[in-house]
Amino acid sequence: MKTGDFYYDLPQELIAQTPLKNRSASRLLVYDRREKAVSDRVFTDLLEYLRPGDALVRNITRVIPARLHGVREDTGGLMEILLLKRVGDKRWEALVRPGKRAKEGLVYKINDELSARILEPTEAGGRVVELLYEGIFEEVLDRAGEMPLPPYITERLAESGRYQTVYARDNGSAAAPTAGLHFTDELLREIAARGVKIVDILLHVGLGTFRPVSAENVEEHHMHEEYYEVTEEATRAINEARAAKGRIVCVGTTSCRTLESVADDAGVIHAKSGWTGIFITPGYRFKAVDALVTNFHLPESTLLMLVSALCTREEMLKVYEHAVKERYRFFSFGDAMLIL
Repeated sequence: MKTGDFYYDLPQELIAQTPLKNRSASRLLVYDRREKAVSDRVFTDLLEYLRPGDALVRNITRVIPARLHGVREDTGGLMEILLLKRVGDKRWEALVRPGKRAKEGLVYKINDELSARILEPTEAGGRVVELLYEGIFEEVLDRAGEMPLPPYITERLAESGRYQTVYARDNGSAAAPTAGLHFTDELLREIAARGVKIVDILLHVGLGTFRPVSAENVEEHHMHEEYYEVTEEATRAINEARAAKGRIVCVGTTSCRTLESVADDAGVIHAKSGWTGIFITPGYRFKAVDALVTNFHLPESTLLMLVSALCTREEMLKVYEHAVKERYRFFSFGDAMLIL
């Protein structure tokens, strides 16, 4: 497969820059794979598509204020540091910009509490950085860092909590699992009241997931690994739902990739934790996931390839053409899609 086969034309004005006031007021494009039919709905209509006995699987990761702006005290040179993955007590893999100035041993001051020392290069072209601070890391980072909004969002976020799901719990992501941004506490209570099991799993989202594929051939792309946890409790709930003929409905591609990483060939989920670099493209046979709530994704991205694997590339591009024609809002703060 060629990466260019997953290109579509998206007008710039359809890229959502700000979140809606009401999280669940977004639109919902529903794609029925069996009928190959598209329906234009609103997000709260999700209630009509979920059945008693289904399991709704969500990712409880929490985005950290991972973007740091540093200054060299000797020269005044500037450095942007984006924390991606903890690799030691105070060491992180990070993206740095400008990379050519990120020489090993240099120290950049973030604020009065936090500095960052540049260490060795990473395989992905970033750097390992050592964070220099005293006290509780989460509190120090909250005061020093910024929410790492994607580069296609140019508007300043008025409220940082709008880039978190209402159920975010465990710190560690460099980007939000954006399908979950549409849910409110009230909607989740209504879903549970209808007999749908709400199941929590964890995957800390890295930025590699959201990058367009640079290789000409899809098969040559290397996925960035991300940390996940699936507990015994979650495993039991999902397997019980499947045994009772309920559907496994994932909230977001992060939940989808996590379950596919821990499912056996019979679709049985196993409690595990570790790192996954699973790369799902058309032709993949899904073992655990029956339906997916997701946002719209960048052209030529691994996430567009994943949702295309749920049907075909041709079908999914037709769905995206419909979304563009009907003026859906795209990406992180955009509208949602339900693939059944």
